[in-house]
Amino acid sequence: MTTSEPAGVVAPAEPLSAEQGASLYRLMTWLSPAFPVGAFSYSGGIEWAVEAGDIADAASLRDWLAAMLADGAGFCDGVFLAHAHRAASLADAVALRELAELASAFVPSRERQLETGAQGRAFIEIARSAWSCDGLDGLVAACDGAMVYPVAVGIVSAAHGVPLAATMHAFLHAVVSNWISAGARLVPLGQTDSQRLLAALEPVVIGTGERALRATLDDLGGATFRADLAGMRHETQYTRLFRS
Repeated sequence: MTTSEPAGVVAPAEPLSAEQGASLYRLMTWLSPAFPVGAFSYSGGIEWAVEAGDIADAASLRDWLAAMLADGAGFCDGVFLAHAHRAASLADAVALRELAELASAFVPSRERQLETGAQGRAFIEIARSAWSCDGLDGLVAACDGAMVYPVAVGIVSAAHGVPLAATMHAFLHAVVSNWISAGARLVPLGQTDSQRLLAALEPVVIGTGERALRATLDDLGGATFRADLAGMRHETQYTRLFRS
């Protein structure tokens, strides 16, 4: 007697547990371009970089975004998300308040502050309206009004029991996707080139997420001075499509 499947018959896939399914569903919703946090209206300084000639094609956009991910805002936001998730999971109000204040103060320019602050507040407002859960209001209150986007995502995902590692990679994927979308409109690039960029940046997203999960707050820091200048100079551009 044999227990092997007949030729041509595929064994049914193991289904996700109810908890796994809920986590995946919520991450796909919260970090989708359709989730109304206004991400489409910000470029993270890319608009100025295009005008200045730093970004002129797909290759230069790829290099710029790889640096922003690994050595700039991407990594730092990942660290803040990870620590917010852990503090929220422990309901540590003191740690949350201190982290929220640090994350808000860490932003290098006025327009970057507008970008991450507006998205963070919108994320919390929508989550509380449509995806409320026990304990979320208390975690938000612990931040004492200081709320930037990665901290907001960390708090909400922890309150819903969504695993940190999955949240990290979904968040960084959403961030880089929005950057590519902005770059595609500004350079401009076609849809195929945009997808090639997203594919090329996959190892950078994964590597940055893994580093951020291991990092302490002492590891915070960046080496993307030109990108920081882009964020500062964007507000003086004569014509603009984006708010940052």
